[in-house]
Amino acid sequence: MSGNDTFTGIVMYRKNYREADVLAKVLTREAGKRMFFLKNGKRPSYALASETLPYTYAVYEGRLNPTGLSFLNTAKQATHFRLLNEDIEVNAYATYILSLLDAAFEDRVIITGWFDQLLAAFAKLNDHFDPQVISQIIALKLLPDFGVPLQLHGCVMCGEMTDTMDFSDKYHGLLCSRHFDTDRHRLNMTPKGLYYLRLFSFIDITQVNSIKLREETKAELQRVIDLIYDNTVGVHVRARGFIEQMDTWQQALIASRKPKMISDEPK
Repeated sequence: MSGNDTFTGIVMYRKNYREADVLAKVLTREAGKRMFFLKNGKRPSYALASETLPYTYAVYEGRLNPTGLSFLNTAKQATHFRLLNEDIEVNAYATYILSLLDAAFEDRVIITGWFDQLLAAFAKLNDHFDPQVISQIIALKLLPDFGVPLQLHGCVMCGEMTDTMDFSDKYHGLLCSRHFDTDRHRLNMTPKGLYYLRLFSFIDITQVNSIKLREETKAELQRVIDLIYDNTVGVHVRARGFIEQMDTWQQALIASRKPKMISDEPK
């Protein structure tokens, strides 16, 4: 594309550049991830200030250069997913999702399907869907793009699907009870955890209407996802560390609000 291009995009992030300028990374539906130069983007009078905020979806006009920086001229039909900016927890998970997507694909690679999945994910986050669940769906569905497809249709050894199964991080898939001894460090997942691991790996997020998981199930899934990303993918995005810190803060806050027990028993 060259000259005056029209395209749809989702703003991933902005960063300051020089004294008054800004660089904005945008995932475009038509041309993949692109870095845009926003001249005077830091100034209050910048015409596209609202349309280039992170997590904004809009129809843009500008120049998509084959190399180097691209440029924006106008924007219209902007959708602002306000909850993603206003709620610190939702913001953290949205950043985590974008960081994984950024790591999975090179710039300028057209990923139309993932553009649609990301747009649906942001809409659901903005509609108060559980942000951890949405992020887990995205993280699992991204694994094949990182070169780590999971074998979840049956046992990796024999292909059978039995009543008693477990997940093996070693083999990146399921093991039936007859082959448990092939991985002494299998994860001992619960049947419910395995059910959602398989469901989230295959589900189309645009078709998700309602999902509610218990905290222990989400924790189990997160343990598996983190193991895969740490041991096999080798990606640890900064947003994940912030989410882990945030969970620690929340637990400390809950503990501080519990009533103190007073006892007259001798110490």
